[in-house]
Amino acid sequence: MLGGGQWLTHPGFRTWQTICVAIAVQAMPFLLLGTLISGAVNAFVPAQAFSRVLPRNPALAVPVASAAGVVLPGCECASVPVAGSLIRRGVTPAAAFAFLLSAPAVNPIVLASTAVAFPGSPGMVAARLIASLATSTVMGWLWLKLGRAEWLRMPTRHTGHRTGHSRWEEFLLGFQHDFLHAGGFLVLGAMAAATFNVTVPRSVLETFSGSAWLSVLFLAGLAIVLAVCSEADAFVAASLTGFSPTARLAFMVVGPMVDLKLIALQAGTFGRAFAVRFSTATAVTAVACSALTGWWLL
Repeated sequence: MLGGGQWLTHPGFRTWQTICVAIAVQAMPFLLLGTLISGAVNAFVPAQAFSRVLPRNPALAVPVASAAGVVLPGCECASVPVAGSLIRRGVTPAAAFAFLLSAPAVNPIVLASTAVAFPGSPGMVAARLIASLATSTVMGWLWLKLGRAEWLRMPTRHTGHRTGHSRWEEFLLGFQHDFLHAGGFLVLGAMAAATFNVTVPRSVLETFSGSAWLSVLFLAGLAIVLAVCSEADAFVAASLTGFSPTARLAFMVVGPMVDLKLIALQAGTFGRAFAVRFSTATAVTAVACSALTGWWLL
C-alpha cells in the first residue's frame, strides 16, 4: 500500500496532475474572456434591446434569437436569468429559450476555444456551430408547439441594469460571480476528465468507444454530470482521444445546454415542472442533432 508521499511521486498521479493542469491552463483564458463579456452584456445592454430586434412572429423570432447567441456571448449560468428577464419584458418564451440554449454554445469565445482545442479541424468547429444552432432552434419551435403555460413559473430574479446602481459595480459583481462559479466547475471538470483518462480501464473505454451509438450516449451523459463551462469543454473533449469525433461533438453540444447545474438553475428560475421536461427534451434533441451533424461533417 502506497503512503502519502509515494502517491505524490507515483507515475499515475503525475500523469493525472499533468492532464488536469493542462486542461485548466488551456481553458482559463477563454473562461476569463467569456465571463468578462457576459458581465458586460448583463450590465450595459438593456433587456429591451433584445425585444426590439426580434420579429413579431414567434416562429420567426425563434431562429433569430438562436442566431443572436453567435454575437451575444454568455455563460450557461448567465443565460438562464437573462432568458427570464427577456420573458418578463414581453419576449415570447420560445425565443427566450432558444437564446438560453444557443448563447453559451455558439458564441465567438466558445468557437475560438474549440478551434484551439481541435487544431487543424475546422470541421469540428462548424459541426459544433450547426448542431448547437439546430438544437436551440428545434427546442424553441417545440416549446412554441407543445409548451404549456402551467409548466412555466414566471421568473422574478432581476438581470441587467437597475436605476440608481452603478453599471460598473454591476459589471464587476456579475463578472466575479460568473468567473468564480464557472471556474470552480472548470477545475472540477478538469479533475474529473483527468481521473477518467487515468483510472478507467482501456477495456471499458473500448466497450463504449467501439459502438457508434454507445460512445455518443456515453459522452453525452458524461457532459451532463461533469458540468464543464462551455468556454472550456472543448479542451476536455479533446482529451477524450479514445472516442470518435461525433461522440466528442455530442459532449460539446449537450454540455452547454443540459448539465446538473443548469437543471438546478432552470428549476429555481422557471420551476421544476419546466426544468424536468425541458432538460429531457433538450438532451434528446442535442444527441440527435449531434449524431446527424457528425455523420454529415465528421
